[in-house]
Amino acid sequence: MPPSAPAPDRFTRFVAIDWSGAKGARHRGIAVAECGAGDAAPVLVEPAGRIWSRSAVLDWLLARADAPLLVGFDFSFSAPFVARGAHLPGETDTADARALWHYVDTHSDDADLGAASFLVARRGRHFYLGAADGAKRDFLHWRVCETGADQSTKPSTVYDAIGAAQVAKASFAGMRLLHRLNERIAIWPFDPVPATGATVVEIYTAIAARAVGLRKGISKLRTAEALDAALAALGARPHLPLARYDDHATDAILAAAWLRRSAGNADLWRPARMTPPIAQSEGWTFGVL
Repeated sequence: MPPSAPAPDRFTRFVAIDWSGAKGARHRGIAVAECGAGDAAPVLVEPAGRIWSRSAVLDWLLARADAPLLVGFDFSFSAPFVARGAHLPGETDTADARALWHYVDTHSDDADLGAASFLVARRGRHFYLGAADGAKRDFLHWRVCETGADQSTKPSTVYDAIGAAQVAKASFAGMRLLHRLNERIAIWPFDPVPATGATVVEIYTAIAARAVGLRKGISKLRTAEALDAALAALGARPHLPLARYDDHATDAILAAAWLRRSAGNADLWRPARMTPPIAQSEGWTFGVL
């Protein structure tokens, strides 16, 4: 039986977070955008100290655990499991994503919930960080939600830790955050959407870009005019001017508006290919059918 979808008006606040797996304690690559119901454009949430840390994002969310908040994070919530029967073959026997989160957190001591050292310690075995690790194709494995019915795949996987498109460091750092959110805020699809309180989902900002007609390869919004045109396609009014139009800020703003428009789409909450074992071991990207 497919999972049930929440009522269309279950959430009244929508947040998209452009995440970062960078080393250090403060990260210009993190942007948080929020909007309410209606058509007002999302606004950036400014952190104390002007630059977000991953720990500050965690604290911000936990302070809003009881709010009717739908939060989308742009990182992979788990590693592939179905294709090979293990998240880290030969190393772990984790059968569900929660156990993987715990494992990653236990074996990472980087500052601010980082996980770069986790990848470096396993380079060449599980992660590709350069030519010295062998053939890159040997590291390319995907989750079910990252493959299409036509067997097409996303540009990168969580085992690819090199290149501009890589999501490895961000995803494994994100798993440390999810471990701390576990049982404190619902994390879909590992948890059903509760009747009240906040819920966290995995998003892919490129889905929001495609939804407004931006083509692959030119999906970034770097001017006020381009951002307003994209927001209008999602039924949102023009945004408040930004100090800087970087990819992190505009991705978060557009994704928050997309999340607001998409939250009431019941089909997105019960994708046909997401079986219960897949949901628990690999998770799913909200917006992928």
